[in-house]
Amino acid sequence: MSLLDLSPVVPVVVIDDADQAVPLAEALLRGGIGIVEVTLRTPAALEAIRRIAAEVPDTVVGAGTVTTPDHAEAAAKAGARFLVTPGSTDKVLDAATATGLPLLPGAATVTEAMRLAERGHTELKFFPAEAAGGVGYLKSIGGPLPGLRFCPTGGITPATAPAYLALPNVACIGGSWLTATLANGDYTEIERLAKEASALRP
Repeated sequence: MSLLDLSPVVPVVVIDDADQAVPLAEALLRGGIGIVEVTLRTPAALEAIRRIAAEVPDTVVGAGTVTTPDHAEAAAKAGARFLVTPGSTDKVLDAATATGLPLLPGAATVTEAMRLAERGHTELKFFPAEAAGGVGYLKSIGGPLPGLRFCPTGGITPATAPAYLALPNVACIGGSWLTATLANGDYTEIERLAKEASALRP
């Protein structure tokens, strides 16, 4: 099964405190979501990935915001089970591919998507989704690029999520709203939002 088929919504999370990683993953799992993308935007990110990988094995933890070759290598060593890039340079793609992990490379234009397809990538991150054209853009490129599936991320809300998920070339979406209460440790709310999100697939 593809990573993109594990959940209609992939939680995209910024973790400032690694101690919150395991309770977060457990709350998402109770809500029916067994995948999480931890963005490499904070010093705590790699440790958070380590802890989720070691202590919540039923959750597929990945590293997002992979923007350098070092990011890819460090995330793999930390136990990440997939990598996500916001954009796609050759150096980052080469390093990510070398880890042997599943990769969701980022694209925002038709040319970028075609270049990634030439490299054998047919499942892509569309980022920043709302700013780059949103539902209308993805719908319009479905015809000329029928072999590609997307996980749009960036600015998507519970209100706009169903329109994305209704598109035939959208397999899932990335959402940061599920973990908005992480800072104050409200895991009950995270579980509730996860339950709602897991039921979003049309």
